[in-house]
Amino acid sequence: MENNFSNVYDDKVRAEAYERLEFPGTYYLAYKDLPAIISKHIQGKKAMDFGCGTGRSTRFLRQLGFDVVGVDISEPMLTFSRQRDSDGDYRLVSDGNLDEFAANTYDLVLCAFTFDNIPTMEKKVLLFKSLKRLLNKNGCIVSVVSSPEIYFNEWASFSTKNFPQNRTAKSGDKVFIVMLDVEDSRPVEDIIWLEKDYHETYKLAGLIPIETYKPLANITEPYNWVNETTIAPWTIYVLRTGE
Repeated sequence: MENNFSNVYDDKVRAEAYERLEFPGTYYLAYKDLPAIISKHIQGKKAMDFGCGTGRSTRFLRQLGFDVVGVDISEPMLTFSRQRDSDGDYRLVSDGNLDEFAANTYDLVLCAFTFDNIPTMEKKVLLFKSLKRLLNKNGCIVSVVSSPEIYFNEWASFSTKNFPQNRTAKSGDKVFIVMLDVEDSRPVEDIIWLEKDYHETYKLAGLIPIETYKPLANITEPYNWVNETTIAPWTIYVLRTGE
């Protein structure tokens, strides 16, 4: 199955910036509840980190006790993954083609921000169908995506004030955001996708969202929150096969 899409992070400078990034500020909210979410919904310990980048979430899963393979379409990102984590299993997949991986194998497929960079309904559906094929009968996909609100508010780790056009963006449109926790200050180009359209995507891919989480910050946490205590920057979907 050919699912052609481009990776806006597929360059050495961007990869170097991401290699040093762990879970600061706003990113912390995307991960802080994942151990409890995964513990609630996942029974086994075989996982795939789809769109692993520099291996941040792959290492995260292994710390939770998973036997995990990280896959990505960006060789520069994977180079840093392997340098940082020589014991890890990191694989390059061409155009998101997952045919080399056995069906009905994985308890968990984690997609951390991966679908923020996939531009069309068709490509999203094709990829989710490919991921669904990999799940065993009790397996789940946990997909962490940017909430639309992240693109028109200010955050501890991001700024969008220079991109007022983000506010009128529709699903599939390009949006821009500046990361404040890395040295690479070039705006990141993402694809906005509204919640109603994610639900349509999952339906077309034969997946059912069994839980949706929108984590908020707590004022007692050691970060200089901006809007994170009242607006959720991330949405976490837990998906099961609809068959």
